[in-house]
Amino acid sequence: METIAALDSALFAAFNAHDAAALGAWFTPDLEFYHDKGGLAGFDSTMAGFRRMFTQASTADIRREIVPGSVEVYPLGEFGLLEICQHRFCHTENDKEECGTFKNIMVWRKDSTGYKVSRVISYDH
Repeated sequence: METIAALDSALFAAFNAHDAAALGAWFTPDLEFYHDKGGLAGFDSTMAGFRRMFTQASTADIRREIVPGSVEVYPLGEFGLLEICQHRFCHTENDKEECGTFKNIMVWRKDSTGYKVSRVISYDH
């Protein structure tokens, strides 16, 4: 559990800093990102979406936080780890903080350099 907590924290520190280059380093080149509203996206389109989110006025201050107590971690043999959690995204809209809580699954693939996210399922939006 501590491994996933540290990995998740580092990945989303890059997200919250709106550092697309640092964020992209946490994903495998063959990333598959499934979203219940947008369908399937690969690495390039996922990163383009993050860059757009970080620069468009309506979400330029977006940040993510994990919902305490929601993280579940399961080993995937020698392949890596499965993380299931709920997370909250907040941004300012019409001079008011707007937040939404959503469900998320990430597959963390282990290689010689550590762990990277190879699959994401983001749902219940």
